[in-house]
Amino acid sequence: MAQRSGPLAGLLVADFSRILAGPYATMLLADLGAEVVKVESPGGDDTRTWSPPVRDGVSTYYLGVNRNKRSVALDLKDDEDRAAARELARRADVLVENFKPGGLARFGLDYDSVSADNPGIVYASISGFGSGPGGRDLPGYDLMVQAISGLMSLTGAPDGPAYRAGISVFDVMAGLHASIGVLAALHERGATGRGQHVEVNLLSSALSGLVNQSSAFVAGGVVPHRMGNSHPSLFPYEPLPCSDGDLIVTAGNNRQFRRLVEVLGLPELADDPRFAGNEDRTAHRDELRPLLVERLATRSTMEWFRDITAAGVPCGPINTVDQGVEFAASVGLEPVVVVGEGEAAVPSVRHPIRLSRTPADYQRPPPSLDEHGDEIRRWLASPTGNETSTERDA
Repeated sequence: MAQRSGPLAGLLVADFSRILAGPYATMLLADLGAEVVKVESPGGDDTRTWSPPVRDGVSTYYLGVNRNKRSVALDLKDDEDRAAARELARRADVLVENFKPGGLARFGLDYDSVSADNPGIVYASISGFGSGPGGRDLPGYDLMVQAISGLMSLTGAPDGPAYRAGISVFDVMAGLHASIGVLAALHERGATGRGQHVEVNLLSSALSGLVNQSSAFVAGGVVPHRMGNSHPSLFPYEPLPCSDGDLIVTAGNNRQFRRLVEVLGLPELADDPRFAGNEDRTAHRDELRPLLVERLATRSTMEWFRDITAAGVPCGPINTVDQGVEFAASVGLEPVVVVGEGEAAVPSVRHPIRLSRTPADYQRPPPSLDEHGDEIRRWLASPTGNETSTERDA
C-alpha cells in the first residue's frame, strides 16, 4: 500500500474499533499520516446507519470520525477472514479495539496472541469500565458513563432533573486518551523495540475529565452539585442577560473584573469589599449579579460583546453550532476542510492540532464498506511487505 505523508507516515494501524471512541482516535492518527485499515464486520460499523442527518445517504455521524481510512469487511467467524485479520495484526504497528474486554481472544486477536507474533505491537483497548472483574462485563455506553461518573449530577438547573451533555463527551475524551497512550507507547518502543498494551476506559477518562469537580471530592471531601450555568469557584463566570439575549461573561481574576466593571460604567464595584477578590465575589454572587444584569440589560449582546472584548475581558454570545463554525471561520481558524474530490468530496471538521512542518492532511473521504477490501486482501496474501516498521527500521 502506498505510504502517506505526515509525522506518523510509515505506521500501520489495524483499526478493529467501531462507533465513536476508537474511530475518533484512529482518525486523528490517520490525519497525521498513519495508514489506518478499518476492519468492519460484514454488516459495517453501526454508525453507518445512525441517522438522520445524512449526506448523500450516508450518516454524518459515520462521516465525522472515519476519514483518511481504508475499509475491509472481515467476518471473524470465517477461517479465511480470520486469518487475514490475524495477518493484518501481525504486520501492524498499532492495533486499536473496543470489543468487550477479552472479546477478541476467541479469534486469536487479543493482546497476548497478537504480541506473541508481533512483539513490537502497540495494542490499544478501549472499554467502558476497564478489564477488571467488576467492570469487564459492563457495556460501555457514553450515556451510562455520564450518569455513573457523576457528570449528569452536575448538569442542569439546581432544582431540575439531571441532564446528559449534548455530545458523547467521554467517548471523545477516551479517544483522545487512547491516541495519547498510543503515541507514548510508540515513543518508548523507539528506544526498546518493544510494544505494550495500552488500556483506556470511559469511566477513568470521565473522572479525569471532571477535573476540578472530581478533585473537589477527592482532595477536599466536597460533593459537587448542580448549579445550572454557575461556576462553583468563580463569579462572574456564566451567561448574563443583555437586552436581546444572554452573553457569557468570564472574569477569572481581579484585573479582569476591574476592567469589566469599568466598561459597564460601575468602577466603584471593583473597590467594594464584598467584591474585591474572587472569593468575595463568589460568596456574594447573589448581591453582585443583579448589579451587573441591570447595566447589561441596557444594550444588546453583540454591542456588549464588542466593548467587553475590547476591554480585554473574555466573553461571548451563546451560538448555535452553525454560528460556532462561522465564528471559527471569522477568526481565521478555517474549521472546514473538504476531503476527496468531485462527487465523492465530503466536508469535514479540520484536525484540531496544527503542526508547522508536517501538518495533517485529508486525502481520503470516509470509505464505503469494504471499499478497499480486494486491495487489502491481495496485500495481506502477498509475501512482500511482511515486516513491521520496527523490523524495517532495524
